[in-house]
Amino acid sequence: MNIDTFFAHHGIGENPFSAEEARLDPVYGRLLDSEPAHPDFGKILGRIEQPSTSIVFGEKGSGKTAIRLMMAKQIDEHNRRNPEQKVLTVVYDDLNPVLDNLLRRSHHNAQTMLERLRIEDHQDAILSLAVTQLVSGLLGQTGPDAALMPNDLNKRIRKSMGRQNRVNLLVLAALYDQPDAGAVLPRWKNLKKTLRLGSAVPQNLVYYGAVLLTLLGILLVSIAISPPALIKPEHRPNMLLPGLSIAGAAILWSTWGWRYLRRLWLGRKIWKATPVVNHRIRELQAMLAQLSRSDLARQPFPLPGTGDRNERDSRYQLTRRLIELLRPLGYVGLVVLVDRLDEPTLVAGHADRMKAIVWPMFDNKFLQQDRAGFKMLLPIELRHMLHRESSSFFQEARLDKQHLIDRLTWSGPTLHDLCIGRLRACCKSQESTLELTDLFEPEVSRDLLIDALDQMNQPRDAFKFLYAVIQEHCRIVPQGDDRYKIARLTLDSVRRNQAQRVQEFHRGLTPA
Repeated sequence: MNIDTFFAHHGIGENPFSAEEARLDPVYGRLLDSEPAHPDFGKILGRIEQPSTSIVFGEKGSGKTAIRLMMAKQIDEHNRRNPEQKVLTVVYDDLNPVLDNLLRRSHHNAQTMLERLRIEDHQDAILSLAVTQLVSGLLGQTGPDAALMPNDLNKRIRKSMGRQNRVNLLVLAALYDQPDAGAVLPRWKNLKKTLRLGSAVPQNLVYYGAVLLTLLGILLVSIAISPPALIKPEHRPNMLLPGLSIAGAAILWSTWGWRYLRRLWLGRKIWKATPVVNHRIRELQAMLAQLSRSDLARQPFPLPGTGDRNERDSRYQLTRRLIELLRPLGYVGLVVLVDRLDEPTLVAGHADRMKAIVWPMFDNKFLQQDRAGFKMLLPIELRHMLHRESSSFFQEARLDKQHLIDRLTWSGPTLHDLCIGRLRACCKSQESTLELTDLFEPEVSRDLLIDALDQMNQPRDAFKFLYAVIQEHCRIVPQGDDRYKIARLTLDSVRRNQAQRVQEFHRGLTPA
């Protein structure tokens, strides 16, 4: 029997149990609003308007990415319903660009580079994602990579954001804005116009004055030393005037040169201190050159060579500044969704490399920042390594305050409800009340199915189990036969094989 024929007989338009990746699952995409959530979902999400940190450990296929997608969906709905209590969502789930930038700027191999990964690198990467979203929103762009802006944006910029706050935002954009396409410098100049910070002419008065006095001095000297046949002595200027012009030009040129060299030095230091941000040093220096000395004063620039504590504190200050700048735009905080740490090319599922990435983030000060929440969905291998850490590590991380989910587990009844929801979502009739037991012969009860699903432990294995049952039934039933109900014998046979596969996976004997 063909599987499509089996589904068509039961009024099912597509296979509910074929997908194995939540990001690429169209069925799950339709069920985000109604999918039965994990019992701990409320604890993981917390109160959206008061972002908090949660740390979750789960097996492959236990639904970590699905939970992340559901959290993002609920935050988006909250933002639409509460335009003055929005939360900026930063999805930190693709570490390939971060690690590639680090490796490119590092003089070590991949393993050594990962071992030297710092919490500052994570802070820079998260700030880059957040600032890029904010700048895209301010420039009128739409989509998932742009922050949602209020309708009266220009009025808020004019009345609710003082000049210093707008300058702070422009500095953050110079440090961290990294659009996917297009040049950074023209985008930064457009942001400057949007923020009503004017042109760079007043900041270049020293340069223009130096050029003017230089030309005037040359002209006066030329007149003073010209032959008598051209200019009579009584018409020649006093030599004091050319001297003053040249002296003034020299003073202005030295002032301008000092400021220019200082900005070059500052740009290079920032570039060196932020290896995860893909800066072009010339563009960074050009942006800094368009900011006045007073605008650059008292900015917490991330600079190297000042000690780990000072470097880290500058990132905390920049994060607090970003959150403060979001407030006039209707945002009360930000949530960082951390996921898929085992998937980067340089990690390739190695537990030691995942540990090198995650461990720097286990810092209580980092995880408990005001109005910032970190939702960390981590592979189960890290849980085993975490339990082997010393007491001093736990005192520093204070995981007891981070809403820790030690292991993401699913019960049989919850998996049963999950499978029924997917089954009905794939039915041709939107009013379908199809039950999972309707696919089986009468001797297969609901309790029997729940008990079988309970042995699968997690959604991905539950879906694989049901797909294997349907596939086995279609394999043993000839085409044209009207046996569209799955026998208990088929269920029991597949159940034994799948349960053994799951057990071997947990014992490390099989890859999946």
